[in-house]
Amino acid sequence: MADVMGRVRSVNVGRATEVEWRDRTWRTGIFKLPVDGSIRVAGVQVAGDEQADLSVHGGPEKAVYAYPWEHYGWWRDELESPQTEVLETCGAFGENLTTEGLLESVMGIGDLVRVGSALLRVTEPRMPCSKLGLRFQDPLMTRRFHDAGRNGIYFGIEEAGEIAAGDPIFVETRHPDRLTIHEIVEFYTGRHPDADVRVRAARHPGLSQTWREWFAAAE
Repeated sequence: MADVMGRVRSVNVGRATEVEWRDRTWRTGIFKLPVDGSIRVAGVQVAGDEQADLSVHGGPEKAVYAYPWEHYGWWRDELESPQTEVLETCGAFGENLTTEGLLESVMGIGDLVRVGSALLRVTEPRMPCSKLGLRFQDPLMTRRFHDAGRNGIYFGIEEAGEIAAGDPIFVETRHPDRLTIHEIVEFYTGRHPDADVRVRAARHPGLSQTWREWFAAAE
């Protein structure tokens, strides 16, 4: 029987738009808002959602981005107004799914999770980009996010389906080579440069080629 890990608090989507910030125009899809009812995930896309820069967002290994609701409280203590106002609505970090119970420390690369009627595969952590600074109107936000180690989780879509707020999240299969999102982030940031993590990550079949190459080159 599948393990119940948590639930979907909110499903969030947004189209790419142009925004003025720091004397330039940015095209970004980071502005996500909660939707009512269920939404379809299929192929490499969440219906109604859009990414502005497909070189670093989207694709088969970054089709769905989830961010734990548990981190929102931590960020409220860390940030000050007006940045904390961004946290009043789910989707603040550009995530498609705001989740409860799905933490980076318990989810491993290659794990399969049933969310609604969709089957998703854990692929990699989210690495912050400059658009976070734009979202929070803080040029230091990208560095803060990097240092916090609260990165959220990217998923690939194994089976298309419908997802709605309130849906339970089941872990259907744990990958036999246990390597958590948290372990990857801790090594990447240098907080815990465990050589064993480097070796396992470099050869893990569930991790993207870009990440495997990075770990293979890391010494």
